Amino acid sequence: MLVLAWAGAVLAQSPAAGPTGKPAPGEFERATGKTPGTAPTTAPALSSPVPVGAGTVMSSGSGAGYHSPNSPIAPLPQRNDVVPWSVLSDLTKKTTKDGILPVFSEVQKGMDKTVQRIQGFMMPLDAKATQTHFLLTSVPLTCSFCLPGGPESMVEVKAKTPVRYSLEPVVVEGKFTVLTNDQYGLYYRVVDAVPVK
Repeated sequence: MLVLAWAGAVLAQSPAAGPTGKPAPGEFERATGKTPGTAPTTAPALSSPVPVGAGTVMSSGSGAGYHSPNSPIAPLPQRNDVVPWSVLSDLTKKTTKDGILPVFSEVQKGMDKTVQRIQGFMMPLDAKATQTHFLLTSVPLTCSFCLPGGPESMVEVKAKTPVRYSLEPVVVEGKFTVLTNDQYGLYYRVVDAVPVK
């Protein structure tokens, strides 16, 4: 057994490219003009459906998110009777021992405990055709081309009457609340919500 191990070691050190499949010394360099183990001088360019600058939304986990024009799902239609996501996402955050907390603007504080209309894409929390507890988001979570925003890009909804799940945008109206230190990290909630056409 020892003799076989010694013979294998001798064959592995031989300069000829025998049955081991190893190239002769210098063969790689002559064939490719490169030294083994060196990185290529230029990396291949990768394409992305995300526009330049939109990646900051994902990395920071803030803002209203980004809805790509490549999405097969249409973006939110313009409506004057709903709170714009730009108003909800215009806030700052502070880090405390309890976590990252929102610092609401005067406009957002003024909306607290008032009846508001919110438009967004449904994120169901139950596997049912109708939902009484769900999240509304500024961008569709079923869109592979879209970048989600942070907690300011979603509103928790507790509906008074069930809302039929849809991939299309929905509008709900209810009592709007700003959440200063929610246990789930949410910033906004609408209760007693009803669907609006």
